[in-house]
Amino acid sequence: MTAEPWLDEVDDLVSARVVEVDGVPMSGLIAEADDPRGIIVAIHGGAARATYFDCPGHPANSLLRLAQSLGYTAIAIDRPGYGASRPHAEHMDAARRVELAYGAVDALVAGRATGAGLFLWAHSVGCELTIRMAADGARGPHLLGLELSGTGLERQAAAHAILGNHERNAPAAGVRQLLWEPAGLYPADVIGGASIASKTPPFEGSAVRAWPRETFPSHAPAVSVPVHFTAAEHERVWRHDSTALADIAELFSSSPRVVVDEFVGGGHNLSLGHLARSYHLRVLSFVEYCVARRTLPDLPIP
Repeated sequence: MTAEPWLDEVDDLVSARVVEVDGVPMSGLIAEADDPRGIIVAIHGGAARATYFDCPGHPANSLLRLAQSLGYTAIAIDRPGYGASRPHAEHMDAARRVELAYGAVDALVAGRATGAGLFLWAHSVGCELTIRMAADGARGPHLLGLELSGTGLERQAAAHAILGNHERNAPAAGVRQLLWEPAGLYPADVIGGASIASKTPPFEGSAVRAWPRETFPSHAPAVSVPVHFTAAEHERVWRHDSTALADIAELFSSSPRVVVDEFVGGGHNLSLGHLARSYHLRVLSFVEYCVARRTLPDLPIP
């Protein structure tokens, strides 16, 4: 592996790319389809890289490869502040990060067919950027839809006890318990996330703290496209009881359709588990609905 892992070549199907957006290098992975039905843009969570969506050593669990095989061009970007853009992280407020993310996607698909449009697919802390992208007044209404997982409005009591607050660092063993257990949900060589790990940018802490009480409640009502929200059975960070999920669904008051899917057999890192393919297929079915909604305007669906 090179000193700059975002430049490593993956294989003939998934390519590593670096594009420049307003003077900032933005890295990511892309699996291109000929004449794509649409573009899926996958946005990773905290302390990870774009490879979260191309599970190292387990190609059958890769969202990028599955989506490409079903006719979608799939892109996983390194979020602004990660990968090649990390040296510029100190100058990235929320609006800048939205600009960079959309700019990276535009650069990666420049001159290529885009099908019905963009669908955003986010995990964990990546939902913070994604909800801002979807609520953007200029670009958000033109999205096909979005998927959110590994997040919520309120931490579980056990998670709060382990994670504490920003004044202290959470113990590694406790974080592992929250994010990677039950261990039987994941391939043994994936547990702990070493193969996808990355340092977090300096702004991430404040973004995480503002998410449940400020960012999520204030931006979700501005999302005007269909929303799919996945709650894993073994999610240990966020509340996912029926009341919590109803509260989340109610936030998306401007969305024409909100689907809350409780995924049995999944943990926090859904795209890395043994049932990753099942999870991906469930959401890709929703993507198909979003494509039909865009391309078949006379179809009597919301």
